[in-house]
Amino acid sequence: MKRLPILFSILFLVMLGFGIIIPVMPYYAESLGATEAVFGWLMASYSIMQFIFSPIWGKISDRIGRKPVLLIGISGYIVTFTMFAFANQLWLLFVARILAGILSSATLPTAMAVIGDTTSEEDRGKGMGILGAGMGLGFIFGPAIGGILSKYSLFGLPQLATPFLFTASLSVIPFIITWFMLPESLPKETEERKSAQKKISFAIMQGNLTIVYLAAFIVSFTLAGLEGTFAYFAKERAGLSSRDLGYVFAIMGIASAFVQGGFIGKLIKKYGEQKMIKLGLLISSLGFLLIIFAHHFITLALFLAVFGIGNGMMRPSISSLISKRTKSGQGSAIGIMDSMDSMGRIIGPPLAGTLYLYFMDSPYIIGAVLTFAFMILFHLFYHPDSNARPRMDRNEIPQN
Repeated sequence: MKRLPILFSILFLVMLGFGIIIPVMPYYAESLGATEAVFGWLMASYSIMQFIFSPIWGKISDRIGRKPVLLIGISGYIVTFTMFAFANQLWLLFVARILAGILSSATLPTAMAVIGDTTSEEDRGKGMGILGAGMGLGFIFGPAIGGILSKYSLFGLPQLATPFLFTASLSVIPFIITWFMLPESLPKETEERKSAQKKISFAIMQGNLTIVYLAAFIVSFTLAGLEGTFAYFAKERAGLSSRDLGYVFAIMGIASAFVQGGFIGKLIKKYGEQKMIKLGLLISSLGFLLIIFAHHFITLALFLAVFGIGNGMMRPSISSLISKRTKSGQGSAIGIMDSMDSMGRIIGPPLAGTLYLYFMDSPYIIGAVLTFAFMILFHLFYHPDSNARPRMDRNEIPQN
């Protein structure tokens, strides 16, 4: 567990930088001639690349080690955010965004694989939860900082370029931390295990783990659909401004981070990931339903926080369960999970947006029905004894 504070700080800083550019990205693209439809493709290009490359980077980390792949991922933020800052044509934004999706997809699955390498099964859920909390906290504070930075100009560049330059510079810190402070976690392999890892592919999804990977997709799909429509819903239903909306999402993020960083490890240890996933689906379904009845700032913030609590329970539980049930190739397994997460972010927003045009409550009604129905399916089809990974003895876990 000595690596956990280091990984927490790395992912916090990475997501802080990612959050910084969120409020300025639409305006920056618009200043270079992007329409709403083109901007949608610009955002989707990132998720499409992550969907393709997350499993690839995961498999590479199983072969050459976690640390070099993590360094590649973080360096991707430095390079691509610098490219964004100096882009003066729309096609350059697409090049930077696509390259960002390719390189940055190495970061999260590799960091989670380090947790899988270095924690016992009893502490796996706690480790995944703390990583999730670090990411959530970074994303909470990032947008506010981005809004402030966009008021200043550096090196004669447009004001909207400043957050990208700042983020590129900020990403140097986790790169240095990883280089000098994070020891390699991948255990030395036997030739037999190396040979087995060469065969790892999407075949990992066969059998009992298929339903768990589908859970990762459902969590991402429903969350992305909510994020893609909630600003319009909140403005229409309660007259919320962009600043009010930032506060509402911050409250949801804090609730989710509080669960992931404070409680989920103990709950998983006591009740197991399977029960936490089902409970998280139930709470998320309730959150979707409650949002439909919200009509002002307080109820929107409260009900979105309920959804955030459910979401915060599911994500570390799913990653912990996949890690425990994977017999070999932590990087490949977590990479495929991240790929399913990216698929949800690709499909969720346009589908929810289309439904919203016909009936503004429909994305949340369908979200409630979908999460509740999947909770039942998960209960019926997931059998915890299948695909079980042999328990790792504590003296086999790297501690340095």
